[in-house]
Amino acid sequence: MENTYEWGDGVYTLLSWFKKEKVKNARVLVAGAGALGNEVVKDLALFGVGHIYVVDFDQIEISNLTRSVLFREEDAFQHRYKAEVVAQRAREINPQIEVTPIVGNLFSEVGLGLYRSVDVVIGCLDSRLARYQLNRLSLRAGKSWIDGSIENLTGTVRVYTPGMSCYECGLSREEFNHIMLRTGCADVVRLQSSSGRVATTPVSASIVGAIQVQEAMKIIHLDESMETPFQTLQGKMLRYEGMNNSMNIYRYASWKKNCPAHECWDNVVEDDQLSATMIVSDALKRIKERLGVEALELNMRNNKFIDKIISDRPEKEFDVMLPESKLDAFIDKDKELRQLSYKTLFHKSFYENIDSEFPYQDLTLQEIGIPPFDVVQISTEKGLFYVELTADRF
Repeated sequence: MENTYEWGDGVYTLLSWFKKEKVKNARVLVAGAGALGNEVVKDLALFGVGHIYVVDFDQIEISNLTRSVLFREEDAFQHRYKAEVVAQRAREINPQIEVTPIVGNLFSEVGLGLYRSVDVVIGCLDSRLARYQLNRLSLRAGKSWIDGSIENLTGTVRVYTPGMSCYECGLSREEFNHIMLRTGCADVVRLQSSSGRVATTPVSASIVGAIQVQEAMKIIHLDESMETPFQTLQGKMLRYEGMNNSMNIYRYASWKKNCPAHECWDNVVEDDQLSATMIVSDALKRIKERLGVEALELNMRNNKFIDKIISDRPEKEFDVMLPESKLDAFIDKDKELRQLSYKTLFHKSFYENIDSEFPYQDLTLQEIGIPPFDVVQISTEKGLFYVELTADRF
C-alpha cells in the first residue's frame, strides 16, 4: 500500500523551531551501533532524518540484549552485524528514510568524503582510541561531532566543534600515552591488550542517546543568517548522574596551538571520475591530469600498505600484501603467525607513499587500503592537494 502521508505531519510541524525540509534533507553519520548507537539511530529515525549512516564492525552478542532496544535474541544467535541490524530496524520504524550500514572501521574503512557530506557526526563509542580517530576525521572534514559515554547510572555528552573544542586537546598525558600504545609503534605489528566490560544500563543509554540526538537536531537547524531559539552544547559537557538524580553543564572547550589534530582538509578537489575501484596506475594517471602535475605521491595517511612482515625469533619473512587495518585478521587466520604473535615482535615492510614506482600498480585503491568516497592527500611539485573519490558518493 502506498504511503499517503509524510512523516511528522501534524506533530513536528507544531514545533516553532522545527524545519521539516532541513530534517528531511539532513545526513547524519553515527559511529558505533551498540547501546548508545541503538538509542541514537532510533531517535533520528523517529525525527525523520533523511539519511542515516551507521558504522560498526562488531557482531551482536547475548550480553548486548539487556541495553540495546533494536537487537533481538535471534540476532545474537545468528551473530549478525550490529550496523546491519540497526539499519534494518530503523527502516522498520520509519520506512520514509534511508539508513545505510557500513560494516567496518570508522578510521580506515570509511572515506573522508562521507564525513564531509554529512551535517553532523555522532560518536557512540566505547574507547579512547576510537574517539581519538573520530575526532581527527571530523576535524579534517570540518564537522562538529557529538560524543556520548555511559557507565552504570552516569553519562556524559560533549560537543566538539572545529576552532572551539578538540577531543585530543583535552586528553591528559597518561590518556594520550595509552592511545599511542594501542596504535602501536612503527616497527611493531600489534600489542596484545584487553579491556574489561563496562557496566551500563538501558536507562543511562536512553538518556545520553536522547541528548545526543537533541544536540544533533540543534546543529542541523543552525542558520548563520538568523537567530535560533536554543543553545547548543558546543564547547561544553553535560553530565548526568543517576544515583543522586543530578544533571550539570560545564565548560569543556580546549583548543591548543599546534595540536596535530587541527588539520582541516579544505579546498578539496572533487572528481566524479575517481573511484576506489580503480587500479593504482589508472588513478595516479587521472589525478596527474586533473591537477596538471608531472609527478605525485599519494600519501597513505590512515592505512599503510603492508608488503611483508618479518618475525624476530625465528627470523622469517611472511608475504602479506594487505592494508594495515587487515593485518590482525591476517595473523589470526594463520596458525604459525598466530602462535608467533604471542611470543615475538614483528617488523613491517610497508609503503606509506604510493607513486609510479609502487610495484603493485594493478591493485585497486581499495585493495591497498583506500576506502570508497575517500579524500586522498597528494604531494606534488606544485604543493599539497586533497582529492575526493567523488564517483563513490552514496
